[in-house]
Amino acid sequence: MIYQFMLGVAIAVWVLPKIMVVLASVNYPFLGPYLLSSLSHVYPGGLPGLALLLLRVSVGGLFLLHGYPKAVHLRQWAESLKTPVFLCFISAWTMLGGGFFLILGLLTLLATLPILASMLFAIWLHLIEGKPFVAADPYLIPEDQYKGPLGKAEPPSWEKAFLFCVMLIAIAVIGPGAYSLDALIFGR
Repeated sequence: MIYQFMLGVAIAVWVLPKIMVVLASVNYPFLGPYLLSSLSHVYPGGLPGLALLLLRVSVGGLFLLHGYPKAVHLRQWAESLKTPVFLCFISAWTMLGGGFFLILGLLTLLATLPILASMLFAIWLHLIEGKPFVAADPYLIPEDQYKGPLGKAEPPSWEKAFLFCVMLIAIAVIGPGAYSLDALIFGR
């Protein structure tokens, strides 16, 4: 497993600088380094900028909260999902790193895409297990049907992963807003 991880790191270290050089050398602004920030190259300020700041910081903070326990209890999480530890490692650390970068508003598009891929994978896992989009209200479920590890809880559904996907797509397309490091670096 460690060999796969090291191979992934080596490929990333070897490929990423080459991609950055190509993007920096392109004269068309949409394909240049501005693409690291968002699909839109406008950084709105004022009330829309504050709304984007709230969205970005909230989503980033939520992914820090979701990623940390997954990174700490990686093997248990992988076993519960019946997924290779390596994929869970990537998912947990993209949540942590991506959440941190979203809070800062730094390299926002690069921060959203790996987390979006992780959330799409979560949706796929729920779909193949036949989980509903929205779970039944835990208070309407008969006593003996569903109990979480700490007692009665909300049954699994893919609603939360879907909502995260929608928020991440909005951030990737609209951008981080004026109150971000991307606006300082890439703003025109």
